[in-house]
Parts: sequence; structure tokens; C-alpha cells
Amino acid sequence: MITVASNQESAFEELNIKNGRVMGMEQGGGGPEEDRWPPWLRPLLSTKFFVQCKIHADSHKSECNMYCLDCTNGALCSLCILAHHRDHSAIQIRRSSYHDVIRVSEIQKVLDITGVQTYIINSARVVFLNERPQPRPGKGVSNTCEVCERSLVDSFRFCSLGCKIAGTSSGYHRKKKTHKKNKKKRSTAESDSEDSYTSSSRGSEKSNVTHSFTPSTPPPTASRRRKGIPHRAPFGSLMLEF
Repeated sequence: MITVASNQESAFEELNIKNGRVMGMEQGGGGPEEDRWPPWLRPLLSTKFFVQCKIHADSHKSECNMYCLDCTNGALCSLCILAHHRDHSAIQIRRSSYHDVIRVSEIQKVLDITGVQTYIINSARVVFLNERPQPRPGKGVSNTCEVCERSLVDSFRFCSLGCKIAGTSSGYHRKKKTHKKNKKKRSTAESDSEDSYTSSSRGSEKSNVTHSFTPSTPPPTASRRRKGIPHRAPFGSLMLEF
């Protein structure tokens, strides 16, 4: 009887543990993949900044370029931060060439940015929030972003925070570099065009040799104007007799 009771108690305990795990997953515990990044990072990357604040639209500081890491309630202006988020952790988003950036001195305090390339803009070192695809990689570039294939310095793997999240996820498969294939295709096309050009040039040379034996029409010569009949002086043949 005691053995049965102990088995029942252990079964109930195991069932409670399983239920607790299921409830934890339903309430937002997303496992190691979600726990790897802070909960504010993905909402930050999907937020649209530099829009006008609806609450402080009449103020000259109504541009929404701030983000509260504690509330994660979207882009905020500086007045909203002072009014409702004074004691919270907030960061400022800046812009470079229509892309959102953040200073390294701010983001490295709350996030590991190892492997993300940094840039110096306006004498400040920054990182980009989201990817910036490049249509064609630069000539002689040996290292590119593992996600969007943007040209990078050799010591970095990603061009932005968004690319690092995508490239380090468990279900991500790295894209094959397509610029090498395109280069081979272009070289093949160029060689084909060169072959066609040489064959056409040889054909034209043969045609020129064949036609050289036939007499050609002489070019039109400019007609010389015939001189008029000379006229003697009217009294040149008269001899005056005295």
C-alpha cells in the first residue's frame, strides 16, 4: 500500500511538472532560441522610427527617435521619455542614409554585438539595426555578410543586428554566394560573343577577298570646264599707214 501511494505521488508530481512546462511555453517561454536574445530586441528591429509623435505634435521635439527597453511600446519622442519613462532604460536611434543606426556605446551595454560590423559616422561608432542588401559586391571583396551578402571587413560576419539574429538562429540555412556564378555566366557569355565576333569578322574577310577579283566601278571624276575660244583684240591686226 505504501508503495502504491508513493508511485501515485510521483506520478502526480511528474504530471504537475509537465503541466508547468506547457503553461510556461504558452505564457511566452519560447525555449533557448527565444531566451538567447532580450525580449525587446525583435520589437526594436521592427519599429518604425522618425515619425511625428501624436501626443506632442505641436512641439519642435516631436520626432520619435527614442525607444524604451522596459516598456517596448514603440517609438517615442524625447518628451514622452521625460514624462513617462524617466527611470527606464531608453536608447536613442539615429539615421544614416535613410537607415536606422545606434551608437555602439549605448547598445553594447545591453547587447552582445560581437561579429557585427561597426561604422564611424559623424565621429561616432555605430551599428545598423537591419540588413542593407547590396545589388553587386565590390571588386576584390573576399568577405560578405552571411545573410544579405553585403561587403564586410574580414573580421566581421554580419552587417547589422537583424542579420546576426537571422544568421545565428538554429533554423537558418546560409545562402550560397551567387555573384561567383553570375561572374562565370558573364565570362561564358563574353567568350561566346567573342567567338561569334571572330567568326563574323572572318566571314567578312572572305567576302572581301572574293569580291576583290571583280572589277569595281571607277569613282566619278570631276568634269573639267573647257576653256572658251580665245578672241583677238578688235584692232590688233590693223596697221596704221602714214
